[in-house]
Amino acid sequence: MPSPAPRLSTALLTLCLSGCGDAVRLGETERGEALSGGAATVWRSDLNAFAQPSANLSPEGRVDFSAGNSFFRSPWVIAPATTTARDGLGPLFNTNACQNCHIKDGRGHPPETDASSAVSMLVRVSIPDTAAQAQIIQRLGVNPEPVYGTQLQDMAIPGVAPEAKVRVEYDLVTMAFDDGTRTELRKPRLVLSQLGYGPLHPQTRLSARVAPPMVGLGLLEAIPEEAILANAQAQAAKPDGVEGRPNRVWDDAQGKVVIGRFGWKAGQPSLAQQNAHAFANDLGLTSRQLPNATCTAAQLDCLAAANGGEPEVSENIERLVLFYTRHLAVPARRDVSTPQVLAGKLLFHQAGCQTCHVPNYTTAADAAEPELANQHIRPYTDLLLHDMGPGLADQRSEFAASGQHWRTPALWGMGLSETVSGHTQYLHDGRARDAMEAILWHDGEAAASRRHVLSFNAGQRAALLAFLNSL
Repeated sequence: MPSPAPRLSTALLTLCLSGCGDAVRLGETERGEALSGGAATVWRSDLNAFAQPSANLSPEGRVDFSAGNSFFRSPWVIAPATTTARDGLGPLFNTNACQNCHIKDGRGHPPETDASSAVSMLVRVSIPDTAAQAQIIQRLGVNPEPVYGTQLQDMAIPGVAPEAKVRVEYDLVTMAFDDGTRTELRKPRLVLSQLGYGPLHPQTRLSARVAPPMVGLGLLEAIPEEAILANAQAQAAKPDGVEGRPNRVWDDAQGKVVIGRFGWKAGQPSLAQQNAHAFANDLGLTSRQLPNATCTAAQLDCLAAANGGEPEVSENIERLVLFYTRHLAVPARRDVSTPQVLAGKLLFHQAGCQTCHVPNYTTAADAAEPELANQHIRPYTDLLLHDMGPGLADQRSEFAASGQHWRTPALWGMGLSETVSGHTQYLHDGRARDAMEAILWHDGEAAASRRHVLSFNAGQRAALLAFLNSL
């Protein structure tokens, strides 16, 4: 039988939610709490829960959403081809369609042991920064590996050698709760083989990244910059060791340094730029923003391959995919009023998780799309970088992020991960096989929160997971 939810004291019930203007009794359901994406929220909890347009999108907007969806889902082909709107794949690439990584617009996963390609996980590469590469580092945030660039591409068109094959092996790490319950965590090791262009630089830094879920990205983009900075200031003012900071990244369109929001280390400032870099690095497609192929000088066959036009991704396709990615709706929460979920919500705050996973925001009045403006949303993120300790470190810096820094991921939709994506593998490299394993990998600034969770008994742990699975 499941363990009972913890009994809640009157004092704890009156704790206030972080990020709200008014005090909220944590033992009660908040008004509109199920509407994680405000008026854009959709009431779906099935296999296609992450693939829906914003609920408040106009009929005209739904036409553009559907068109963007077709370019997100359908495969690109090798040039030259009669399918001129979708040709130009590669020469080096990781997949031939966005949907292959963001499965059902959901979460990617590490490769299976017998997989021929990593599919929904990629490997970023770089070498330590040098003064000679200062201009490139300012723009890319990293110093590219001289032969392989910034990302290993494990697939290629005929006549071009793929860069590598990627496999993941795991070492097991045991951790115990205070009540004696033990759990095994997986610590991944990347294994590279069949390097197509010779050995990597001896100081190469590798970072595995699984594809994140796509829901609510337009709403995250619409969070006012001052709200992000206010979170950083509030954290810095407290003596609890949590001190998130924004990443400062290069914006190609504006030609200046701005706050980063997207990617596991907040290395991209906008969805438009995130999409352009995904087209370039994941599919090998040029665009108006990134007009040159990702081939390096050592990859002669890659440089000589035919292209699918200049650029290969037209401005109209860019526009439609951007509209689609901005309007993928957040599903409504489930079971928000059940006693166990309310108990778990209290424990989430009691452990201090809400300091980084900030629940509430109101999006900007001048958001990029009218449907995303002035929405009260509940993403559970601060969009800031945090030092998560050596256990999660990839030792690869990216703009202001060190090798131990990661951006706080939004938690909305996580309870539907298994339904949508067929698995519950979390964190940047998918090492955690469930939400509790993800919590137990928290360290550094989150060490005190993890310590608190380790003190929970079985009933409290079940309640915490029930809350997370309601998101």
